[in-house]
Amino acid sequence: MHVPDGFLDAPTSIGTASLAAAGVAVCLRGARRELDDRTAPLAGLVAVFVFAAQMLNFPVGAGTSGHLLGGALAAVLVGPFTATLCLAVVLLVQALAFADGGLTALGTNVTLMGIVGVWVGYAVFVAARAALPKRLASIPVAAALGAALSVPVTALAFTALYAIGGTAPIPLRTLAIAMAGWHTLIGLGEAAITYLAVGSIVATRPDLVHGAGPALATPKLVIRDGALT
Repeated sequence: MHVPDGFLDAPTSIGTASLAAAGVAVCLRGARRELDDRTAPLAGLVAVFVFAAQMLNFPVGAGTSGHLLGGALAAVLVGPFTATLCLAVVLLVQALAFADGGLTALGTNVTLMGIVGVWVGYAVFVAARAALPKRLASIPVAAALGAALSVPVTALAFTALYAIGGTAPIPLRTLAIAMAGWHTLIGLGEAAITYLAVGSIVATRPDLVHGAGPALATPKLVIRDGALT
């Protein structure tokens, strides 16, 4: 889903760059509440995993390609603020070292994958976690749902940007069908990977999973009529 240079016009690219810069600035402050001595190393590992996963590209058609995003997985493991920073760093390295996504489109890619992908995935995860039974086994399921929905939503967000300022000679309808259809399938694959990854960590070190916090909360003891409840 890396947007190349010249795929969107200058006003659209400048707008997404401004949005990305503002989002990263907010997340730099928010990440302070999510990271500590235990979780900071995990953030580095998450960034490495996302970097490797995004290097596998699948041709989608209409001049575009698709790949795993990793935004929902990162958000569940280290928190959405830190996840956005991880994605931003990954996208910057990919643009500079591998020409994967253009430098003029870096703001667009950060907006799509680092903001839309992360926060949509985390919002779906939080909603699913609240609806599912309050136990650790529900965390991987909720994470998988967040991953499954975040990918096609991000693809549709890109399609909306293309409708506003697209410059490539690709019909909007063709692009929308290709992006939505293929990224729905990619979302299913990402959901499976997210379920396995989050499930394995929850099974061994649930205290390291940011999204598992409510399930790990110790219930308070309340004395009622001389009895503990």
